[in-house]
Amino acid sequence: MAEAHASPLPAAVPPRALRDPLGWTLALTGLFAALAGWRLATPSTLYFDEVHYIPAAREWVKLFETGAGMFRNREHPPLAKELIALAMLALGDNPLGWRIVPWLSGVIAFFAAARAMWHASHERFATLAFAVLLATGFPLFVHARIAMLDMVMVAALMVAAWQFAAAVAQPEQGRRRLALTGAALGVAMGAKWNAIPLAVLPGITFFIARALAGRRRLLLSRRGAPVPGITLVEAFVWLGIVPLAVYAATFIPGYWLAAPLHPSPLAEEGLVGLHGEMLRLQSGLKTPHRYMSTWPDWVLNTRGIWYLYEPVDGAQRGVLLIGNPLTMLIGLPAALWCLVRGAWVRDRARLAAALGYAAALGLWVVAPKPTQFYYHYFTPSIFLLAALALACSDLARAGPRTRWLGWIIPLASAAVFAWFYPILSAYPLKGAQSYETWMWLDGWR
Repeated sequence: MAEAHASPLPAAVPPRALRDPLGWTLALTGLFAALAGWRLATPSTLYFDEVHYIPAAREWVKLFETGAGMFRNREHPPLAKELIALAMLALGDNPLGWRIVPWLSGVIAFFAAARAMWHASHERFATLAFAVLLATGFPLFVHARIAMLDMVMVAALMVAAWQFAAAVAQPEQGRRRLALTGAALGVAMGAKWNAIPLAVLPGITFFIARALAGRRRLLLSRRGAPVPGITLVEAFVWLGIVPLAVYAATFIPGYWLAAPLHPSPLAEEGLVGLHGEMLRLQSGLKTPHRYMSTWPDWVLNTRGIWYLYEPVDGAQRGVLLIGNPLTMLIGLPAALWCLVRGAWVRDRARLAAALGYAAALGLWVVAPKPTQFYYHYFTPSIFLLAALALACSDLARAGPRTRWLGWIIPLASAAVFAWFYPILSAYPLKGAQSYETWMWLDGWR
């Protein structure tokens, strides 16, 4: 190995494995942006849940243009719909206007997730492997091309993970990074409530780490993990108060979202009253759906959702949401490996990947919402792929007998993605029965 020989470089130059792969990350982000953005306007009609969110966004467009509009789709927070409406104002009420915000959010999520991995692990191989696995894992690509709320939420969560990991790794920037973490968490909750279980994790992590540091003045001490220089009281401001303030601010335009005979529920009921209605609407969705599923189906990747399968724009086209059949399954033992190894050697990156997966999935294990779908596994799948990337890094460093596995898994993930690409991207298919080519499981039909 090269590291075994005397290096001609000055001692201050870090080993290759420890060099920040920012350039490669930017290059891979550009490739993902191009791939996800190619034919973004296809299909040219609304599909799947766009039929709910775009009409709601159109009401926000009316508010911005005329000062009046109906408060539609009130079971979800408004931020993602507000952002889509602003894009529609800029680009028009057309497929590009509908989908440019999810596409941009997907690009941000990809870059932010890779940066979070780097700051958490300082492992070059794991960072780049994670980028490849994430780009080819299916859910990120599919959601970057459809006007749903999930992509905005996930992008904000990944920015929060990036900034929090950077605050821990670079305490001299801790205050600024924690403030950005809190703002991003507020944005995530303002896009969709699914972010809430993960939004509390940075604050809980800070509290536990500071308590375990054994400081006598727990609330006011500036010493100890996870971010020296920041007291627990100040961390509560950045990670507790700021997220709630940003979340509340996303509702402000809703006070004026009203039309004749349709007053604003915010103006009538107030923020607290509206949230009671949102909760009732969320818990009241009990109508059976052909694509409904539960968390064991997601973990085993046995139930997908056809977002689209019909003749449109002159061809038979399809968009199937499942996870990459390779990485979603081998990611499960990788998550267990990260949990065990992370606890054994106190590796915070591996623990974060495993516990993040458990927390993101755990919401749906206990959630009272009776109607659930595979897209709720979007966020857990990112942590699962992070665990797999870290396991690949361990394999690559373990010795010549396993090194090839560390490389082959990301490459195989890309190959599987290429095979499924036609039914992930609404690519023209030969005919109505073309989907049979990819139906490895009956639950994907």
